This record gives sequence, structure tokens and C-alpha cells, in this order.
Amino acid sequence: MADALDGLSGILDPLGEMFASAGFELALVGGSVRDALLGRDMPDLDFTTDARPDDILSLIKPWADAHWDIGKKFGTIGLRKRGYLIEITTYRAEQYDPDSRKPVVAFGDSLDEDLVRRDFTIGAMAVRLPGRVFVDPHGGLADLEAGVIRTPGTPESSFSDDPLRMMRAARFSSQLGFEVAEEVRAAMTAMFGRIEIISAERVREELTKLVCGIRPRRGIELLVDTGIADVVLPEFAALRDQQDEHQRHKDVYEHSLTVLDQAVELEAVYARREAEATEAAAAEDAAGQASAEAGEDRPAAAVEQTPAAPSFPLTSPDFVVRFAALMHDVGKPRTRRFEPNGAVTFYHHDVVGAKLTAKRMKALTFDKDTTKKVARLVELHLRFYGYGDAGWTDSAVRRYVTDAGDLLSRLHILTRSDVTTRNQRKAKRLARNYDDLERRIAELEEKERLDSIRPELDGEQIMALLGIAPGPAVGKAYRFLLELRMEEGVLGAEEAERRLRDWYAQQA
Repeated sequence: MADALDGLSGILDPLGEMFASAGFELALVGGSVRDALLGRDMPDLDFTTDARPDDILSLIKPWADAHWDIGKKFGTIGLRKRGYLIEITTYRAEQYDPDSRKPVVAFGDSLDEDLVRRDFTIGAMAVRLPGRVFVDPHGGLADLEAGVIRTPGTPESSFSDDPLRMMRAARFSSQLGFEVAEEVRAAMTAMFGRIEIISAERVREELTKLVCGIRPRRGIELLVDTGIADVVLPEFAALRDQQDEHQRHKDVYEHSLTVLDQAVELEAVYARREAEATEAAAAEDAAGQASAEAGEDRPAAAVEQTPAAPSFPLTSPDFVVRFAALMHDVGKPRTRRFEPNGAVTFYHHDVVGAKLTAKRMKALTFDKDTTKKVARLVELHLRFYGYGDAGWTDSAVRRYVTDAGDLLSRLHILTRSDVTTRNQRKAKRLARNYDDLERRIAELEEKERLDSIRPELDGEQIMALLGIAPGPAVGKAYRFLLELRMEEGVLGAEEAERRLRDWYAQQA
């Protein structure tokens, strides 16, 4: 930790001296201390003090590069200094009224009093400034070394003060890969219903961080096992005990968790590929620009073959693909049917699941764009299974790419991750078929920009060629040309015009 703190001396030392000179205490606290001990980057720094908000403001104004006081009523003043985002908060106690979603804030007078009210022992450590004295009254360092999530006081008291801490326990389990202490798990199980008083926005933020952790499965399992998922993700919790069509491997719940695990692994692979494609596109553009400035003509082939940078790039971690992996089968309980021969079917669970996912995400106040993307992936996750050893026609491949749009890489990840069969022969066949589909997509992409398929004539050209005014007929002609483009690929303007005239003559 000493090395990490030395690297922050330009922030810690002057800030500590500033508060000490004014007669106030100041300590680096919480996640900042935890991250310093773990050797993590610390772009955000949290401090606590006995100074009141107005006092904090008067001290930091001359020193900060920028400051804001939107959290003042909760005792928090924010500032930016040398690229660091800093929050300084008055010693405080937070608790909830039984039926309230908003914390009642009371300012405290001592660091020890502040630390005992923090979420977990691994966040209840501090470094007093300016002397850099390590403070750990609740054994946070030992718990950090042991990989255990424990509360400073009783978990019942902690979760009663702020029920969202139950979700934070699951989030830290995912982010750090830590185990939750048995007494913490027991309290979560007994008190899971308290989550209902927390606003959807705060639940959404914790869930997003959990899903983007290094081991999201661990956090999700904790939510399900304690009953919290019955409140925040009831559609997923309902997957327990739902058997798959063959009734001979993992139930749908276990299958979905395995798909999530596999999506996390594949995500990094595809993110790296996209980054390389983007770099290649940038390099090609730079080379073309240099040639243009030098007065050279850039070869048309080079222009056509430059890979397009994704407009919705994949990064790791990626919430969209992970949450789609988690939710892709939530339509199965609603669509389960028992056949006369004893088989179980889930027809149309992709469509039903997409609607359930969108409804849940709306309830959790996710933005419309993210909701639309996740739901679309859930809806498309079975599309590949019509691709047999004989493959698809070029038009079918084009439709697959066009339907996926910006989500194509994520659909690749979800589809590959959805294979959890123990039958190695089947698994290899599916992987081989998907390899073939991706190869087909790449080959077609070299010939035509699949990510921006358009008819070879636009609306103005259609109206001029057919001598018609704006109206439904133009849209109908456009759709005809788009269908032609999908089915037969690039025809050339002359052939497209001939086909359009023939089609239009038949409409009379």
C-alpha cells in the first residue's frame, strides 16, 4: 500500500495539511484504501472528515481544479484535482425509515463512528492524514487477505440501515471473487424483502456493476440463493427447476449460468478482434489520407476492403452481451409444454423471453437503447440453429447480418456460449457450423458492405426512373429493391433499373 500512497503524495499531502491546519481531521477511506491494498488503479479517491460541508467547500475551493456541491445535503463535496475525481464526506450515519427509499443522514464526530457504519470490513479501513496512519478497527485487512465479505457490525443492523448493502455484497462477490461470510448470507436470506424499499435506479446500478464483475455468476447465484433475485430479477429466479428439452443435462437455471460464464470468456476474444479491426481501419484511413495529400489516387479495391469500425464497439466487460446471456432463456417457463411422447418443448421462448427481458429492464429503469439491444439479442439467440451442415444461401447469411446489425459480434458470442451440451460430438458440430457461418460472413463482407446493405437506387432515383411522386408507391419500390439486394447481392445500377421497371409494370 505504501507504494500506492506514495504515488498519490501530490494529492494526499497537501490535502491532509490543509485540513490539519484548519483544525480538522481527514482520512483516505473505504474503497480507496481497499484498492490501494489490492494494488489497483485509483482514479477516484474518497475521503472522510469531521469538517462540515461548508467548511470543506471553503478549504478546497482555492486548491481544486474544479468543484461541485450536488451531494452537499448528504455531506459530500466533490472536486477534481490533477485528473483525480475526489469526494470528501463529513463523518456520517445513514439509515432508512422502514418504509422509506431515501436515507436519513446524520453527521458524526469521529472516524471510528463513521467506519462502523460502512458497508463491509474491507471498506471500513482508513488512512489518517497527513501522517498516513492506517486505521482498521474491524479486521478489514484480514478479511481482504482471506477473501471474505463481512460487515463491521451485525449484518442485520447494517442491512436494516441500508438494504442495498445486500446487493453490494453480491456485487463485491462478483467484482473481487470473494466469499460472503455465513452470517452475512443468513441475514440476506432473512431480510431479502427489504430490497423492495430501494429505488429501482439504485438497484440497477448495483446489478450493472455485478454483471460486469470478474465472476458475475457468483454474484447472481448469491442473489438467487438468498431470495433477492425473486425481487429484482424474478424472471431469472423462475428458471430454477426448469428442465431442458432432453431432460438429461443441466436445468435451465444452471444452463443459463454456464452460458454467462462462457460469454464472459468469449467476450474478451471478440473485443480484441474488434479493436484490431478498428485499428486496421484507422491505419488504412490514415494511409489513404496520406496518399491523397501526396496527390496519389487510392486504389478502389483498398477502399472497398477497408474494415468498417463498429458503431457500437464491443468492450470487455460488456453489460449488453452478459445480461443477454443471463436472460436468454427466461421465456422458457412461460412456453414450456409437455408432448405426448414425454418430451418438453419451449416453442417461441426467444420471442417471449425478449418481451420479458425488456419489461424487466424497463422496471429497473435501464435506458431505452440498452434495453432494446439486450432484448434484441434474446430474440435472435436461436436464429443460428437453422444453419445445418449444408449451410445457408447467401441471402440467408445477409439477413442474419442485417437483422443483427451492430449486435453481430455480441450475437456471435451469445450463440457460441449457448452450447452447453455434454455431447462432445454435437458440440464440435455446432462449433464447426458456426465457424463456417462466420467464414461465410467474412467472405461476403469482402464483396459487399453487409453492415450497410441498401438498395442500389435511392428514393430520388426511384421517383425519377418511374416518374412517380412521393408516397406509398416509392416505399413499396424501395422494399422490392432491398429484397432483391438481399436475395441476389450487388446487381449494378443498370440491372437494378431494368428489374425495377419490369416489377413496376406488373403492379399496374
